[in-house]
This record gives sequence, structure tokens and C-alpha cells, in this order.
Amino acid sequence: MSVTDIPETMEALQERIEVLERESAYKQALLLTLSNAAYDALIVMNDQHEIIAINNSAEILFERQRPIGQTLIDLTGSEELDAMVTSAFMHQEEVFEEQISINRRIYRVRSEVIHRDGNQFISLALQDISDLVRLNRARRDMVANISHELRNPIANIRLLIDGLFHEQEKPKRKQSISALRAIARETDALLWMADELLDLSMIESGQAIMRMVPVPVRDIVEESIERIYDQSVAKELDVVHDVPKKLMVLCDHDKVRRVLINLLHNAVKWSPPGETITVQATSDGEEVMISVFDNGPGVPVDQTERIFERFYQVDASRSGSDGTGLGLAICKHIVEAHGGRIWAEGVHEKHKGGRFYFTLPDAGTENID
Repeated sequence: MSVTDIPETMEALQERIEVLERESAYKQALLLTLSNAAYDALIVMNDQHEIIAINNSAEILFERQRPIGQTLIDLTGSEELDAMVTSAFMHQEEVFEEQISINRRIYRVRSEVIHRDGNQFISLALQDISDLVRLNRARRDMVANISHELRNPIANIRLLIDGLFHEQEKPKRKQSISALRAIARETDALLWMADELLDLSMIESGQAIMRMVPVPVRDIVEESIERIYDQSVAKELDVVHDVPKKLMVLCDHDKVRRVLINLLHNAVKWSPPGETITVQATSDGEEVMISVFDNGPGVPVDQTERIFERFYQVDASRSGSDGTGLGLAICKHIVEAHGGRIWAEGVHEKHKGGRFYFTLPDAGTENID
């Protein structure tokens, strides 16, 4: 090798180093981008449980910026996570998964040992499954509630029929009519649950099509009140309305009637016997606001948002009532599909009882006799 070849060799070597550095920086940037794009919180540690890499989701979860070099226990304060890492290093090839509570949220945690270039690292992936756990619990509760509610009307119908057709006693007309009315009420309860489950199925499958036409609000209100007449009479409730005759909304008639029937059914369920339920409607020229008021226990302020979640139920012990927990969620879906809003006012010093509101597009007024 001549002296003149040395600079060229050094220059080529320097270029090669620069290429490798650029490739390394590119790979690091790529890995960092991928990890930060993940929904899960990701942490990589060495065999001393010291953090050598962490993504943005994990930094947000544990409220710590760039904790590189810190131990896992210093970062998280969780002995359960630290024990998972210890077990993973001990068993090497096994992948561990556990559910761990962190900051009142439930996480599915996966730990795995990774071997690279004679080194061993451990990765932790934390997936927030709080909503999934809550939904699974709610679905189990719903199945239990539906089973309970199905059993009661079916058992009642069976007893009523047995009473009507008892071999030793010929049923009298008055008793027969009373029994048939009771059977009709119980059958309505069964039909109500079937309708709610069907509505949920249509919503989840995306088959709930809205047919928007101008409809008189009073027609929907009066039809809805008629539908819950038997239930209201059974509790000696007076259902009244204050709806202008010419008020019109642009809506799917059947779907909005379903919303109002759900709200009225809810009001009947929670109202003490002998009280009044009131339906009102007003317009600001763009939206029609329809309200349903009852004199029941009302909705606690901290639950006014959650009651519209699927399967969520206010404490049934306050009224002795159960339910599927689907009615208000179905109402929310239908109203929002119309471009409207639905909400509840929580109980406070100014008023008591349940107060529900929803809006629909105003369709103007028509000459209605």
C-alpha cells in the first residue's frame, strides 16, 4: 500500500462510518415512531430492571418524561409489575400475561424476554382494558337482569292461566277480565324487552335506517302516551302534555315515537303511585326541544352522562326496579342520528324528580285543524 492510498482509504472508511450512523439513526427513528404510534404503553428494560426505552403512551401513563436509567419500581411504584419482570427473567422463554390495576384503571400486561446479540432485554406492553372489563361486567349483569325479568312475567302469566282454568272452580266473568288484563300487562313487559334487544341488534348492525319526514309533535306524543296507558293506570299515574298543535319536526316517526315511549316508560317505572308525568315541547325556530318530567327520585348529578351508556343502570334499589339498561342508550343513538341532542338534569335543590330532554330539527308549522 502506498502512502497516497492512505487518505483515500481513510476517506472511504469515514464515509462508511457516516453511512452506518445514518442507517442506525434511521432505524432508531423508525422504531421510535412505531412504538409511539402504538396505543399500548411499551417499556424495555435490561436485566437490572433499568429502563432503556419507553414510548409516549407509557410516559403519559406514569407521568414521567424520559425516565431512561431509572428502575421499573421507581417509575411505576408497582410491585406487581416488578414481580412480573423478575418472573420473566427467571423463566426466560415464557410469555406472561396478567391483569393489573394502575391508577384505578385495569391493564392487560404482557411481559417477554428478548435475546439480541448476546444481550437480554425484557419488554412490557400495557393495554388499557378498563372499558372492556366494564362492558363484559355490564353484559353479564344485563343477561342476569333479563333472565330475572323474563322469569317474573312468565311465572305470573302461568299463575293467572292456572287460576282461570282451575278444574274445581268455574271462573267468573269479572275475574276473567281482570286476569286477562294482567296477562296483557305481563305480555307487554315481555314484548318491551324483545323490542329493546331488537333495537340494539339493529343499531349494532348498522341497519337502523332513518326515514325523515315532517311530523306533528303532538301526534307522536299522544301515540306514545297511549302506548304506556296500561302501565300508567296500573300505578295510578296521570300522564299529561303541553304540546302546541302546529309544532312540526323533521324525523323518522316510528323511531322518535320509540324514544318518547322509552322516556315515558322510564318515568312510569321510577314514579311513585299517584303522581303526574308531564311532556312538553317548545321550539326556537331551528330545533324543537321535547321534555319528559316525573316526580320520582331523579338522576344523581354524577350519573347524568353515564345513564346513556349501554347496559348502565342507576342503582335499582332506589326504586325496586330492574331493567336491561338499553333503553336510554337506544334513545341516544336515535336522537343523535337525527342530528339532535339528548340529556338529563341531575337532582339538585331547585327541582326534584327525573327531567329528560331531547331535540329534533324543526320542520316549521302547517295548517293543522
